[in-house]
Amino acid sequence: MASTSNSDAPRISIVIPVYNEEAILHAAVVDLRERLSPLGWTYEVILAENGSKDRTVEIGQELANKYGVESGGQVKIISMGEPNYGKALKQGILLSRGELVICDEIDLCDVEFHRRAVEILETGEADLVIGSKLLAGAEDDRPAIRHVASMAYSTMLKVMLGFRGTDTHGLKAFRRLALLDVVRSCLVDKDVFASELVIRADRGGVRTREIPVRVMEKRPPSINLFKRVPNVLKNVAKLTYAIRIHG
Repeated sequence: MASTSNSDAPRISIVIPVYNEEAILHAAVVDLRERLSPLGWTYEVILAENGSKDRTVEIGQELANKYGVESGGQVKIISMGEPNYGKALKQGILLSRGELVICDEIDLCDVEFHRRAVEILETGEADLVIGSKLLAGAEDDRPAIRHVASMAYSTMLKVMLGFRGTDTHGLKAFRRLALLDVVRSCLVDKDVFASELVIRADRGGVRTREIPVRVMEKRPPSINLFKRVPNVLKNVAKLTYAIRIHG
């Protein structure tokens, strides 16, 4: 599969990294399709699987078979073969075909954010829209420790990299052509690819707008928060080097 400008390309690509999501994957995708239907969009859903050890790949393929070519190619699955959120998200973006790209999370699938973000992109107010769980007006219904961790992470990005926004990880939407070069230039993967994407876009002058979102997850995190901390710190150090030193 490759990026294309064919006339049959969908208007919108929704890229969703998935890892060990057999419990919610089928229901989440079916529900997403149902809630997108009234919007009348032409779209594709790219499930960017990365190293699952359960039936995620099998279920994703079943969804692709059911809602794939015979229904306009709405659901596709790619697999990285390794647990690497950033690599999966990056590859999904590079393989997207839509004029607009939405980066979503399988435990969120926030169609209200989709609608608002697409409206902003279509009016030309911005080329990148970020759904912030830390912006004034946002509602974070996750456990308090996760909200505090997000605030600490954002503060770390501000101090180390001069990040001017409030949130980098989670929901975002953008004009594909406006961000493709930024995506390709990103050097770090794993948990901080999304942060590098947003920070490089900001430093490159991409018109960006944050909007508040409500975060209400459908299941506990697939990876324990405290187990993630050492890798996140290591990858933030890599990110700082990649942006501050490498450029």
